[in-house]
Amino acid sequence: MLFQRDKWLQYRALSSVPLLASRLPETQLLEQEAFDQMLLQHSSVVLKPCDGRYGRDIMFIRRLKTGTYRIQNENSTITMQNRDELQDWLDQVGKDREYIIQQRLYLARIQQRPFDLRVMVQRQKTTSSVWRVTGSYAKIASRGYLVTNVTNRTIPVLKALQLARAGGRKQLLQVERTALLAAKSLEVHYPDLRQIGFDIGIDKKGRIWIIEGNYRPDLRPFRRLKDSSMYRRILWYQKH
Repeated sequence: MLFQRDKWLQYRALSSVPLLASRLPETQLLEQEAFDQMLLQHSSVVLKPCDGRYGRDIMFIRRLKTGTYRIQNENSTITMQNRDELQDWLDQVGKDREYIIQQRLYLARIQQRPFDLRVMVQRQKTTSSVWRVTGSYAKIASRGYLVTNVTNRTIPVLKALQLARAGGRKQLLQVERTALLAAKSLEVHYPDLRQIGFDIGIDKKGRIWIIEGNYRPDLRPFRRLKDSSMYRRILWYQKH
């Protein structure tokens, strides 16, 4: 069964739960008033297409002290000289697709590269089944990128937390609890949902953030991990 991939709908579903609302970056639909307000409040923001996948077309906009604006998409950067130039660019971007705008998260880093965690949660086909964390790994961004979707490096979560000095097993447990609560919240809106791959970020202060949940997560990185038990467990849950 296909589930609607819409980052705005997902944000609204998760933000309605008080315990999750504080784990979500401030998010608005991209409209001029919302954009102006967000850029005034945060010196750096992120634009994401509502229907986006694999980190494509995610753009980081930073307001500089010189009055110019720097825009990064993947590993390329352009500069807008003033607010009018930025507005013309925005009008073109939002012409054919719907976007959300979010405050930028300053994620913890490994060797100067941001990373986040993919946490797989699943449940069995029976209606009374409970959500379980069936696998996880850390994604490290490629050099020059701000999103972790462009990466060849996947490592165990505890190793990533250790390298980044971002906590240990206690932090991982808190991440897993957050993912399970988020899954239960989305189940209310999608009763037939049985698997979600959550992207969870940890910022430089150790705070946990829900970046997004993927309803059709890519399983190939689990196959690349030395520990094959996670991949086998994930496949088992898909069948049962």
